[in-house]
Amino acid sequence: MPGALDGIKVLEVTQIIAGPMCGVMLSDLGADVIKIESAAGDGMRLLGQISPGESKGFHVFNRGKRGMVLNLQDSDGQAVVHRLISEMDVFLINARPGVPERLGIDYESLRSHKSDLIYLENTAYGPTGPSAHRAGADIIAQAYSGLMAGDEKVDEHGGPDLITATTPADFVAAFTSAIAVCAALFHRERTGEGQKIDTSLLGGAMVLQNAFAARMPVSDAVLLDPILSGLAAVRERGGSYRELLGARGGLRALVGGAFFLYYGGYQTSDGAIMLGCVTPPNRQQVRNALGLEPGDDPTDEGDFNALADGSEEIVARVRGMISERFASDTTENWIAKLDAAGAPASQVNIPEEMIDDPQVQALGIMVDLEHRLTGPETMVGPPFNMSRTPPEAEGASPPLDGDTDEVLIEYGYSAEEVATLRSSGAVGLPAED
Repeated sequence: MPGALDGIKVLEVTQIIAGPMCGVMLSDLGADVIKIESAAGDGMRLLGQISPGESKGFHVFNRGKRGMVLNLQDSDGQAVVHRLISEMDVFLINARPGVPERLGIDYESLRSHKSDLIYLENTAYGPTGPSAHRAGADIIAQAYSGLMAGDEKVDEHGGPDLITATTPADFVAAFTSAIAVCAALFHRERTGEGQKIDTSLLGGAMVLQNAFAARMPVSDAVLLDPILSGLAAVRERGGSYRELLGARGGLRALVGGAFFLYYGGYQTSDGAIMLGCVTPPNRQQVRNALGLEPGDDPTDEGDFNALADGSEEIVARVRGMISERFASDTTENWIAKLDAAGAPASQVNIPEEMIDDPQVQALGIMVDLEHRLTGPETMVGPPFNMSRTPPEAEGASPPLDGDTDEVLIEYGYSAEEVATLRSSGAVGLPAED
């Protein structure tokens, strides 16, 4: 059964994560995605190489695409893009503002060859403003947006530490880019109009903390003003980064430590467990599973003030009691008790082991693919399903220069023209001496 974007043709000039992951999602939905690389290849190819020019990172962020090599510094290479774009629906690029114009592949240049083109440009800071032309990356967007400080991690030297579980700004930018492309295609279907889409790593990072970044006068006088004045005082006296985080306080200062007794993690005898209880009934379900008696936890009494003097000592005592209970048995046994009680809880899994998880397998999240150079591989596929137009991983990532000739001939170049372009260095890898 064809995907929702069956028949849509995408030309992609992206690298690393945000742009390439957008291309993967469009491919999963059925689009034919052609990735353009320089002869040096996407920089992700070199990070943790498993064979020359091939890495796990490149494979997962570029599956389902065809690949070709073009020299976009060369006028003949640019001319190839101009010829191909007339038959494309979508163009994806992530680069600093100004780079597309220098390469002749900016929106205005390409729409002159395809008036209803959907053109998406992803940058670090967006296309306008005082920081628009600054260099950026996910870690930079984490820092600039406040997301890094919001995560409250400090390294061994007292400086800020990055979010290491993933690249959050990259992924949100990829998701929003894919959503925007689909919306633009829908608009074009109704009106015949193409358009330019701008997304940014900064915008993606801001979405992840919208509640903290928002301003609401009805609450700011109580909640926000003390934070801002505290930050100003630390800066004025030349305080440390750790002190700045302390002045901010974060979610723990806002709701009090008692909230995290049942919304946080504990060690078990053989691993760890995470609780996600927000409501009083959920918290009682945990107490029932733990075998706590009425009165064991005074933080659940109606008159307990989590922000009052002395509350921290009470919370610490209750946490110690809960910790001791969880440490007395295995993760498996505690999950069984918590599930039986109806409490929201989970074992803390290790990502490298998730491929064998029965729930992941039941959902069909992992897909088996065959790479032309490196052989069989299993990776995360589409994370959702659709009853009429199911998404599907279209195949493994392309080898560098793996489909250049095929694509050019498919779009009207003769074998002789391809050979001429290769010999001039406009397309393909340089000939070996």
